Amino acid sequence: MSITVLRAKIHRATVTDASLDYEGSLGIDSALMEKVGLLHYEKILVGNITNGNRFETYVIPEPAGSRTIALNGAVCHLGKVGDLLVIMAFTAIPQEEARAWRPPTIVLADNNQRIQKEFNL
Repeated sequence: MSITVLRAKIHRATVTDASLDYEGSLGIDSALMEKVGLLHYEKILVGNITNGNRFETYVIPEPAGSRTIALNGAVCHLGKVGDLLVIMAFTAIPQEEARAWRPPTIVLADNNQRIQKEFNL
């Protein structure tokens, strides 16, 4: 049997852009994606700290160094520029490995997507 565990997390990312007329997804600065190991088109769970909304979508890369966190498509109705987000990705592992599991990298971002603290658990 397998269990789903946290694999990657960006805590307190600030929404910088929103485009309702887009196919959907969350755009993330590709350097930040690389730092935590998120992949293009990967499914993510997003918690909006500012308003309490939660949604699932997928990741698309924004230019490295742009510091962009962009709500696209329907998720624009669940947040706005300036909102703080928790962005999470998960993976399935055998249940017997779950007790020892630690996510490779979790980052705490400031309001410009600069890494304030990195947790290598």
